[in-house]
Amino acid sequence: MRLVTFNILNGRSPDDDQVDLSAFQDAIASLDADVLALQEVDRNQPRSQHADLTAAAAEAMGAADHRFVAALNGSPGATWVAATGEEQPDAAAYGIALLSRHPVTSWEIVRLPALRTRVPMWFRGSRVPTMVGDEPRVGVAAHVEGPGGPLTVANTHLSFVPWWNRRQLRALTGALTAAARPLVLVGDLNMGPDRARSITGMRSLVTAPTFPAQRPCLQLDHVLADGPLEVAHAEARRLPLSDHRALVVDLDLATPAESA
Repeated sequence: MRLVTFNILNGRSPDDDQVDLSAFQDAIASLDADVLALQEVDRNQPRSQHADLTAAAAEAMGAADHRFVAALNGSPGATWVAATGEEQPDAAAYGIALLSRHPVTSWEIVRLPALRTRVPMWFRGSRVPTMVGDEPRVGVAAHVEGPGGPLTVANTHLSFVPWWNRRQLRALTGALTAAARPLVLVGDLNMGPDRARSITGMRSLVTAPTFPAQRPCLQLDHVLADGPLEVAHAEARRLPLSDHRALVVDLDLATPAESA
């Protein structure tokens, strides 16, 4: 079973910063994912041609089930407000998505702790801190009936503020304590592999730099596992959109069953 996580940057091309829906769907189809986790996903936004990018991705990959979860409601340059889950299905929004070719028997949405004040951050080349704010963050988990048996897949996009994304990741893993194993936690965690493993107590299924896409030197995107999962193949793949590379992991689901 192929599992992919990809921060799509609203579907934008790094060449012209524009969204070509046909190119977006071609890129998604090329991944040939059985379960696909997306971050920075638009719905009904002017910058992405008012498209529902989750629905477009679902069509491209042939998803049987999919779920878009808004973190923000509204449009950039106008009014952004934290999403509550009560928005209309066609409301302009931005968030994350989880899609599966295999049946999903249940979904869980986790609203993560929000950083409500601006905080100082030091950026390379600056001697003084810059005050920055952050957006609301969410997680979504699906109980997937995979070909080798059920598993839980959770997707998220965490804060870029280091001490806050640690709190968010702990909150998410805490919310998933009762989720069925094996559990795979994926997404743009905005941290490196060592921190991700230390905070979650989970193991990395792939170690490869994913950002920036052209010449990656950081791994911000992760596939972490809790449970008996074996990897047949894994890679960070560059596509003609986004500033991140997609992480592609082929799971050998027959191995645990045969050894049980």
